[in-house]
Amino acid sequence: MAMLNPYQKYAQNQVTTATPEELTHLLYKGAVKFISLAIGALDQKNLTEANTNILKAQNIYYELLATLDAKYEISKNLASLYEYIIELMVEANIKKDKAPLEQALGMSKEFVEVWGEAIQIYRRSNAPKATGQLG
Repeated sequence: MAMLNPYQKYAQNQVTTATPEELTHLLYKGAVKFISLAIGALDQKNLTEANTNILKAQNIYYELLATLDAKYEISKNLASLYEYIIELMVEANIKKDKAPLEQALGMSKEFVEVWGEAIQIYRRSNAPKATGQLG
């Protein structure tokens, strides 16, 4: 087995120790990364690279879709948004057009921001409360 460089080791450790909420946040960040790379590849006319990164981002949204719990109303709303983002990526890949990717990127960045805020609120609300008593 090949030795992991320090960054790979950190990234692997981050995934293996993450909570489900943190994993979702990492997936959103991954989607932003791959969509951004696809836009850059289209700018450079590197269609193979663009296709590869679009497919990676699509796979992230397919995974997010698969993890939704349909018993919650918000899951239905998220499913619609995820499906729309996937459609944007398919359109961009077929037309080799970065405009739909830029829209998908904007939406993905919003998911990163909102999900990050939700994690912080959750952590604050579930933090142990100090009682002011010692010992």
